[in-house]
Amino acid sequence: MGIFTDSYLPYTSGVVHSIETFKEELVTMDHELYVFAPGYPGCRQEQQVFRFPSIPAPTNRDFALALPFSPQLRVVLGKWRPEVIHVHSPFMLGRVGVACARRLNIPLVFTFHTLYEEYVHYVPFAQNITKKITRLISRNFCNRCDLVIVPTAVIGDYLRKIGVYVSIKTIPTGIKIEEFSYPDRGWLKRQYDIPEEDKVLLFVGRLGQEKNITFLVESFRRIAVEFPRARLVLVGGGPEEEPLKRRVRKQDLWGRVFFAGKRPKDEVAKYYAGADLFVFASVTETQGLVIAEAKAAGLPVVAVKAYGVSEMVADGEDGFLTELSHDSFIKKILLLLSDDELRKSFSEKARKNAEKISARNCALSLVDSYQKLIDR
Repeated sequence: MGIFTDSYLPYTSGVVHSIETFKEELVTMDHELYVFAPGYPGCRQEQQVFRFPSIPAPTNRDFALALPFSPQLRVVLGKWRPEVIHVHSPFMLGRVGVACARRLNIPLVFTFHTLYEEYVHYVPFAQNITKKITRLISRNFCNRCDLVIVPTAVIGDYLRKIGVYVSIKTIPTGIKIEEFSYPDRGWLKRQYDIPEEDKVLLFVGRLGQEKNITFLVESFRRIAVEFPRARLVLVGGGPEEEPLKRRVRKQDLWGRVFFAGKRPKDEVAKYYAGADLFVFASVTETQGLVIAEAKAAGLPVVAVKAYGVSEMVADGEDGFLTELSHDSFIKKILLLLSDDELRKSFSEKARKNAEKISARNCALSLVDSYQKLIDR
């Protein structure tokens, strides 16, 4: 199958992580994949990866914008004829994927990873109009496909609401449970010289406006007053990192809030292992993969109930879902920080529930969807 994506390694994101997770599982099942992606400065050549020329995005210099033209593309597709094309964006290379699927007369699958309309704050003008246009682009692109994959059912409902009428199937991005069973629970506190008796709240993700980190930091400011032994660790980088650091210093929280920066995948497991609670305030997630990872590591979760996150937390069982309100969010965090037995119970259930979305099971569901399209 041919995978067309506007973001790929060495860039890191939820979309890239999803593609890599499915790719690794499909390869172990002896399926052949070819990835069509932007080129990045210094990225190494890989077998079965076709790189388009690209330029840095003006609002995020780490992100590459592919120039969707290459005389070699037709040659590659002529030699290697895919049975399915799977696109992961409705923009540059997603549209190239559509054209290739139509030319080869093969099924076209699209994974709707992102609520694109919730990212218009990166556009410096006419955001209301941009939001409507983005919604229209999403709807029209979906309706050009044979199947749309969504990571959670609530996103499928959203697509129906905006006018998508083609087949939609829910297949979450799975997780490799074994990767989040790091045995050294003391690593994180030793790394940041945090006393053993302190409780660590953890966030993992991009430090961008859409992740609502300001809400998280403001909530922690109030939590720190009620529970002085609480600490907050933020793992990830992004455009909001420096403004957040300034806010933390201004609020006299430096030394209680720690910025870990962007960490390699294998090291993130150490952060999960050493924390006591996972906190998440984003209201733009289609799934919230980091929540599943946290649960696999045995972390109870307190998250704002919005879109895909609402399906990732079993409210009152392995964590709490709250309204977008400081009071309700803080209340549930303080409850879990102060009740060791409840936190332990939620931790055990979190591990068990995470097994439901193993990478293998999700990949098998995707293969079944491909096969049905090919047979049809």
